[in-house]
Amino acid sequence: MTNTYIDLHVLQTLPPNNINRDDTGSPKSAIYGGVPRARVSSQAWKKATRDAFENTLRADQLGVRTKRVVELLAERISSKSTEIDEDLALELAKDTLAAAGIKLTAPRTRKGEEAKPEEAGYLVFLSFLQVDHLAEAALKAVGAEDRTGYLKSLELKKQLNLDHSVDLALFGRMLADATDLNVDAAVQVAHALSVHAVDNEFDYFTAVDDHKAQDVEEDAGAAMIGTVEFNSSTLYRYATINGAGLLKNLGDVEATREAVEAFVDSFVTSMPTGKQNTFANRTLPEAVVVQVRATQPVNLIGAFETPVEQPRLKNAAQLLTAQSQQIDEAYGTAPVSAWVIRTSDALASLDALGHRSSLSDAVKELGELVAERLQEQQ
Repeated sequence: MTNTYIDLHVLQTLPPNNINRDDTGSPKSAIYGGVPRARVSSQAWKKATRDAFENTLRADQLGVRTKRVVELLAERISSKSTEIDEDLALELAKDTLAAAGIKLTAPRTRKGEEAKPEEAGYLVFLSFLQVDHLAEAALKAVGAEDRTGYLKSLELKKQLNLDHSVDLALFGRMLADATDLNVDAAVQVAHALSVHAVDNEFDYFTAVDDHKAQDVEEDAGAAMIGTVEFNSSTLYRYATINGAGLLKNLGDVEATREAVEAFVDSFVTSMPTGKQNTFANRTLPEAVVVQVRATQPVNLIGAFETPVEQPRLKNAAQLLTAQSQQIDEAYGTAPVSAWVIRTSDALASLDALGHRSSLSDAVKELGELVAERLQEQQ
């Protein structure tokens, strides 16, 4: 079978920011090439991408990831039947989820709080249609003498392995207690790293009490002082899509094409929102290279093992181009097709890697190529 891998390489400059911080509030970092680099975790950019899907996909193409699956299912059951009260809906939801193999536990409650519905011990990723299937099964079980037995007879696990949402098919599902419900992710996202060495800085700030400041007899001191840690960087971002794996998860070529287009557009244009109000750091990439390979995914981070000097974007583009060409020559991994989106003539060296295009045109042409290749495989 012919493989179809879509590699995304992104160069993006961020002004002072703290879009992804650690447990101490510091911007995340990593040592690479022997020097500290700015880092944005893969999880942060996957979350930003999922949020951006709301602009590119319909609600029924998306899923929900939650521990509060009993409440979620009970709400869907109630929406389908006005004859089911809240207590019965919760009871039905609990029995249905148990029959589907999802273990439930009592949530923690504070002293004096009312008991809450049971929930899963981990985040469960379900598509809109999968929740619908479970709700319909629950309603069918209302009149059954042996509700538990009836629900088990419906083989609900099969329902949870059908009709995956786009985000579920892309990012996968892992349930430690029900491994037969696991879905292999069709997308891998690397931690974004700065192409150069980065040292964090601190912004010392004060806040004035407006009412106090109007009183001439009050002292002039600030009502609050503090610091915010930040850095600025040019990041190399990378992600790859397994076209065949995505087709397996979605089961339809057209749905796979739409998922590929949505992911590429959303991944390129999204950004984690940490401290966004403080720094107004929202930018778009200076360069994007999209490569379709039949061999294997290729992360080009090795181009930046030696920290890039000024002018960083121009030098980074040249290094990225050279790294891609040298790897393809050495290993026979040349793409079957590629597109280059860039915002400056300083990045013209990237044109050697593919056809120069706008993002919208590249996304459309990519979708058509992927659909054509996957159709041939069926």
